[in-house]
Amino acid sequence: MLINCKGKLVDLSQPKIMGILNTTPDSFFAKSRGQNLDAALRRTEEMLKEGADFIDIGGMSTRPGSEEISEQEELDRIMPILEAVLKEFSDILISIDTYRSKVVRETIGAGAAIVNDISAGILDKELFATVAELKVPYIMMHMQGKPRDMQVNPTYENVLTEVNQFLAEKVLELKRLGVNDIILDPGFGFGKNLDHNYELMKHLDLIGFGEFPLLVGISRKSMITRLLDIPADEALNGTTALNMFALSKGANILRVHDVKEAKETLRIWERLQ
Repeated sequence: MLINCKGKLVDLSQPKIMGILNTTPDSFFAKSRGQNLDAALRRTEEMLKEGADFIDIGGMSTRPGSEEISEQEELDRIMPILEAVLKEFSDILISIDTYRSKVVRETIGAGAAIVNDISAGILDKELFATVAELKVPYIMMHMQGKPRDMQVNPTYENVLTEVNQFLAEKVLELKRLGVNDIILDPGFGFGKNLDHNYELMKHLDLIGFGEFPLLVGISRKSMITRLLDIPADEALNGTTALNMFALSKGANILRVHDVKEAKETLRIWERLQ
């Protein structure tokens, strides 16, 4: 459960909190949209004070129905904020939410520490080789389809078996390339309906069979809002409930919009241990 982030060993056997910093104008949670430099620095400082261990920066929305933007536009959104954040908070660990090898290469070169890829290398065939070359931890997520169509009609015979098989095959590819620091993400809300999401959550401890750290990203997602019939800005309570359950099932990283509440959840869970 140790990963090497820029020469620093991070022990994921003690769960960590990843705070979300969007640079996009169209993310599904309105309060996380469209960060300018000043707002990004304020939000980063706030999340660090609240207990974030990682800051995850994304430049392209991957909500259901979203469309791709160009590589250059993605970089234009990410790079100024990445550089400003690292200048102000030089010791923090930043993951980059992207599936493009060019974006990975430029952001890791600028000081980011982790790659967070929703596509498990499928949307850019050079990504695995780039991660192997740069020797950075890699978060690999399962997704059925692409963001623009992934929720049209997701279908599985057995969602747990199929997600595990997919991730196992991709892990083998990565291992052959020499990638050692692999984190698995079952991809809640990415090509899964409500039943699929809760089936995966119920059996989260079987994802990767305990051999790899697990990232869980359910913050304010539709598996909460649709079940409870509420908008995303009212989904904090449901997020907290699922985060506690995820910790009980072995989650190693919680990726969240609300760091303070996630950190409090983690502290209570640790006390119960």
